[in-house]
Amino acid sequence: MAAPNGTLNCADFLMFQEVLKAMRTFDDRIVHALNTTVPTVSFSGKVDVTQTCKELYESLVEAHLRRDKAIKTCIIETSEVVGRLREARAKDSDNLSIIKQLRKEQNKLKLMQSELNVEEVINDRSLKVFNERCRIHYTPPKN
Repeated sequence: MAAPNGTLNCADFLMFQEVLKAMRTFDDRIVHALNTTVPTVSFSGKVDVTQTCKELYESLVEAHLRRDKAIKTCIIETSEVVGRLREARAKDSDNLSIIKQLRKEQNKLKLMQSELNVEEVINDRSLKVFNERCRIHYTPPKN
């Protein structure tokens, strides 16, 4: 899915989406993770709930930052491609191949930018679920 160095393939939008989907697995399973790692009140004496919540929070934030960085890196790369294609179109405004490629890249850029909005919704949902379950045991630091 991801390239060997752990980055997204920004050239292929479908691959970009697949890798993001895999990267979002942790958020998709946050309720399960909370249910299996944060014990109920009757079992809370057997586990350090504060430490468990802290580790879960740190994992969540790390996943959010990794995805945010990956998406923004692809947006920058695609923006650069769009810029080069605009320059090429300015030099040869009758070349339909360049115009077609420019439209394709602009569309891909818009889709990547919309992934930032999706990411915001996913992050908010995951943090809300986390706070509902761990607010008594662990208070995350203010950013």
